[in-house]
Amino acid sequence: MKKVGEHITLDFLGVKQDYSPKFYNKIIYKIAKKAKVEILNVSDHVFKPQGFTLVALLAESHMSFHTFPEKGIISFDFFTCANVSPKVALDILKKEIKHERVVVKSFDRSTVSLYDDIYSTPGQKKYYVVNDVLENFVSKVGQHIEILKLEEFGNALFIDGELQVSEKDEKKYSGQFVSSALNLNSANSTAAIIGGGDAGVARECISKGFNLIDWYELDPEVVAACYKYLPKISSRVKESNSIKTFWGDAFESIKSAEDSKYDKIFVDLNDDQYCIDLAAKNMNGLKRILKPGGVITAQVGSKDKKPKQVDNWLKVLSKNFGNAKLDEVYIQSFDCRWNFASSVMNF
Repeated sequence: MKKVGEHITLDFLGVKQDYSPKFYNKIIYKIAKKAKVEILNVSDHVFKPQGFTLVALLAESHMSFHTFPEKGIISFDFFTCANVSPKVALDILKKEIKHERVVVKSFDRSTVSLYDDIYSTPGQKKYYVVNDVLENFVSKVGQHIEILKLEEFGNALFIDGELQVSEKDEKKYSGQFVSSALNLNSANSTAAIIGGGDAGVARECISKGFNLIDWYELDPEVVAACYKYLPKISSRVKESNSIKTFWGDAFESIKSAEDSKYDKIFVDLNDDQYCIDLAAKNMNGLKRILKPGGVITAQVGSKDKKPKQVDNWLKVLSKNFGNAKLDEVYIQSFDCRWNFASSVMNF
């Protein structure tokens, strides 16, 4: 991380007095003196019918005021690269401006960025702290692929704005995924993986002793990015002779697989209703290649955050196999429990 300065914004609410331009000019110099910064130039403007803006150019960056009399709001911001915190302005302004309350936001200006977690719990916005962007591109099949170096979770794969896996806790996800199937029966000769471009499920299948693993993956660019930036997850897969990869539409590719080929099928598709519908549409093809007594396991999302989606997956599996078992594991980087649904192919 490279820090370039500190920034504070103050929004004074419930302001009933319309202060004069002279007041703001006086107060800006008072703050500068306290903060030990040098004012190079001050520019201001009075708007009609109301409102005022003042900007002070500093040797160490800037300060500004913007007023909204019709809303009873005075906004102030102070950014400095000096060795003093801009928070010194807060005590001064709280005494000088009559207000009901003040909204304070302060943050470092640095190379660290914040990445919006699109599945934040309602009312609790969550962000990932990003120290570096290692990859950011749209693949040939149209997926937005990002490899981000997260402060807390290490290198992580995002697809279309959604976190897929992180180095820190990927093994919890992939480990539970494969264990959910093996807990129903221990047959581990052959496996098919539908999706799972990060290679975590493939690695777990290797570690559990599967002799033959067919990996059906849409996007080779996802896999290449994970091989490069997530070697802790994927290196064993890259070097394995027991895995055969089929690129392209998985449900088209499995049409060439022989009947009753696999002991286990792992469906690791994107976390949305479209993929549930896609799997449902192709369920007969999946049933055809699964051995009698074999197990199909799908990652079905989070019952904590998307209960309807999990229920829809369970309905699809129950309809086609007559049974469905739900497992879960807490994934810290997801900030929720994650669910896996399994069904056994009847003899």
